[in-house]
Amino acid sequence: MTLAAAENNAPQSDVNLRHMANAIRALSMDAVQKANSGHPGMPMGMADVATVLYSKFLKFDAKNPEWPNRDRFVLSGGHGSMLLYSLNYLTGYDKMTLEEIKNFRQLGGICAGHPEVEQDAGIETTTGPLGNGVATAVGMAIAERRLNARYGDDLINHFTYVMCGDGDLMEGISHEACSLAGHLKLNKMIMLYDDNSISIDGSTDLSFTDNTQDRFKAYGWNTDSVDGHDFAEIEAAIAKAQNSDKPTLICCKTKIGFGAPTKEGSSSSHGAPLGDEEIAGTRKNLNWPHAPFEIPSDVLDWWRAVGQQGKQACHDWKNVLNTHDMRSCFEKFQSGDFSNAIGPVIQELKKDFATEKPKKATRQTSGMCLEKLVDKLWLMMGGSADLTGSNNTKVKASNVFDDQNYGGNYINYGVREFGMAAAMNGMALHSPIVPYAGTFLQFADYSRAAIRLGALMKQRVIHVMTHDSIGLGEDGPTHQPVEHLAALRAMPNLNVYRPCDGIETAECWELAINDQDSPSLLALTRQGLPTLCDYREENLTAKGAYILCEQGDKPEVTLFASGSEVEIALRAYDQLADEGKSVRLVSVPCMDRFLEGDKDHFINLVCNNSVKVAVEAGVRQGWDAIIGAHSPFIGMTGFGASAPIGDLYKHFGITTEAVLEAVRKKLNKN
Repeated sequence: MTLAAAENNAPQSDVNLRHMANAIRALSMDAVQKANSGHPGMPMGMADVATVLYSKFLKFDAKNPEWPNRDRFVLSGGHGSMLLYSLNYLTGYDKMTLEEIKNFRQLGGICAGHPEVEQDAGIETTTGPLGNGVATAVGMAIAERRLNARYGDDLINHFTYVMCGDGDLMEGISHEACSLAGHLKLNKMIMLYDDNSISIDGSTDLSFTDNTQDRFKAYGWNTDSVDGHDFAEIEAAIAKAQNSDKPTLICCKTKIGFGAPTKEGSSSSHGAPLGDEEIAGTRKNLNWPHAPFEIPSDVLDWWRAVGQQGKQACHDWKNVLNTHDMRSCFEKFQSGDFSNAIGPVIQELKKDFATEKPKKATRQTSGMCLEKLVDKLWLMMGGSADLTGSNNTKVKASNVFDDQNYGGNYINYGVREFGMAAAMNGMALHSPIVPYAGTFLQFADYSRAAIRLGALMKQRVIHVMTHDSIGLGEDGPTHQPVEHLAALRAMPNLNVYRPCDGIETAECWELAINDQDSPSLLALTRQGLPTLCDYREENLTAKGAYILCEQGDKPEVTLFASGSEVEIALRAYDQLADEGKSVRLVSVPCMDRFLEGDKDHFINLVCNNSVKVAVEAGVRQGWDAIIGAHSPFIGMTGFGASAPIGDLYKHFGITTEAVLEAVRKKLNKN
């Protein structure tokens, strides 16, 4: 039984549904026209599908928008944002007023060109880059199944709906994500495909002639096809999908710009205002004789009833939670604050590393950290893009998440780096799950767009990127990241960590888990590194950079380094200290935190008259903010090569000798 039928308070007649759908169309074309910018075609084409979904199926309460057991709706084709804004206004989300609709695409408004998650509670994820919404929805569906396995149907049991277009399905990320969803049998995911046969350039036949249903059947999905303007067909298909044992694709055959007299079914309605004359004709065709932005009171009342039809279900859920055996656990989880739980674990790890002083790759010390953390925090959700043994992301407490065990905490993503990163965004958006997953740093290129969206959305996602430099050796320049650290550090709101040993690695994990407003990326080595740090209770990595060792009050020389190159810089430091030089060595595990953090701390470490040299097995970009444009940088200026690690560092001049030579040359010049 549908929600509307159960509540018995939402409009049911096709006539009323048509008026409700036309309200979406009118608001969409009016807002685009006023802004002189936007995409009216998709909202007008999918208005009927959206009306059926919201009025008859979607479980939500517009006045309790953060209800954990609500259904999720993802508009993957984010250019059609006016569809979502119209729905949020019509159903009564508090922030989405008519004035905000009129302010579409304007500075300071919440109705951005593409949906942004932080702007309104009715927006579940930021979309726009096509395909990302599909993959993000897969992550939401994974999170729902995981939480359902832990808390049961009483607390978590809902659907993830995603609306997509041909552009979403052309993007490679959709192949990655939908293949994974089929493999995992995520039956609580339902995708509504706007099959309008139109792309920006014209007919989809120009570039997209896939048999879409066969493609999804091959992924392991159920599929259906409906007339996207027939309410009964749409309703029957969604009802059927809700009882599926697999994810479901519903191909909705629609007309883009539905109702427009000359632009219906044409690419001309896709991404430009319809124009006053066309809008007048559309109003006539739709039998909508109302002024721009005017919604008749009865139609608005019908929609507001839809916005409240989940009120009782939300109320009943809260009552269940209040008496549930796992209430305390659930509420603690929902807070998202795990600092008290992991603090002692991190201190224990740092003491162990300081005592045992292992010479291990930071990918290995990261794995040692995860052994303790995953055992402590059930909500951590790990994985790897088919590099589990190399990334060290699977530990004793890891259990594989699959269709036989939705309670598992580790996903075998396969070689799907982009889909993996976007799915992790979806998990973090869905609930305070802490998703982490590994691949090689080189392959951040594949997942960069999803990493960027995670940063834009301020989501706690942890990217474990190993084999972080030419230090991976014989695999050669195709696998050796050179420019990647610089490129990733350039991304706003992404903390890129590159620890030098196990102690810094533990501190990086503490910061990454506790940061609820930023994704983190851990760049970790393949090669073994000595333990360089002593135990300290304080998390010095939080400063971004700190003095690892120092001789003299006023340094003549300040050496800066990150990760594996701290050891190289330390040998240079020792030599200079033995020569009686006043010298300082600064470890820089997180340049982002250092540059954006306490200004006095930055000034203390950087703004002095000493000779400055930086060492990192990557390109120079970014380091000038620390050492200045005219200071020596010991690093890479081009791509790497295939050879053993020792030969590579010597060949490219990333050596202690090179550091000393640069220092002496600068000192002699001064």
